[in-house]
Amino acid sequence: MSGGRLLAVSDLHVRYAENREVVDGLRPGADDDWLIVAGDVAEYFADVRATLALLRDRFHTVIWAPGNHELWTLRDDPVQLRGEARYRELVSTCRELGVLTPEDAYPVWPGPDGPVTVAPLFTLYDYSFHAPGTVNKEESLRRAYDAGVVCTDEMLLHPDPYPGRDAWCAARVAYTERRLAAIDPGRPTVLVNHFPLVREPTRILRHPEFAQWCGTTRTADWHLRFRAAAVVYGHLHIPRTTRYNGVRFEEVSLGYPREWRPRGVAFLPRVVLPAAPA
Repeated sequence: MSGGRLLAVSDLHVRYAENREVVDGLRPGADDDWLIVAGDVAEYFADVRATLALLRDRFHTVIWAPGNHELWTLRDDPVQLRGEARYRELVSTCRELGVLTPEDAYPVWPGPDGPVTVAPLFTLYDYSFHAPGTVNKEESLRRAYDAGVVCTDEMLLHPDPYPGRDAWCAARVAYTERRLAAIDPGRPTVLVNHFPLVREPTRILRHPEFAQWCGTTRTADWHLRFRAAAVVYGHLHIPRTTRYNGVRFEEVSLGYPREWRPRGVAFLPRVVLPAAPA
């Protein structure tokens, strides 16, 4: 049995020089430490590749789940792929580097509290975390635009070939659900998704209208159905540990320098397993 740890980070946003310094300081405590990277490494394709390559050289195993920023197609990025094609190219790059993705066989972590299946997921969002006082996507988006709270995804995250991000989300949820159902039913899991699997973490957002870009109600029971020992997510830039239905949820974001400077970065990478004593 391994004596290493299962560690996690997300939202590294390495276009910021201060964040690149933080990433340069991410090192394993032991040769058999694994690292989960739960999305939003960078916006430019080359930066995603370089960062994951750096981490893969250091950690025994690196597991990546995409965020929304990796899927942006910026006008000056030499890689102009959009939507599904961009995601597939990111997966191909990860495979060249030896980084595991949502399209690969789920690895089994053998360390203390193991064996545990670690499942990186890619589910996107479908606007079903409606803005307060609204009952459908159209009303929710209108409320967000009226409030001036609009995710940049609306301009830069293209859903090609799907008609919308919500349609892409539906396809990803159906595909992922089938894969999770095939995991050995006697084995616990660590579910890794950039977006929170349940709505509750979004209740503390300063701008509640933003929640609609943060997940889907379709995944609300996955932590129970698929025997999660822990759920790892990011996206909100509010690192904390919470519990829902008795399951531990770890938000493992670094975030932007203005967000993490007051609290420091000593909490990263977050230890997911072995679990700390209660």
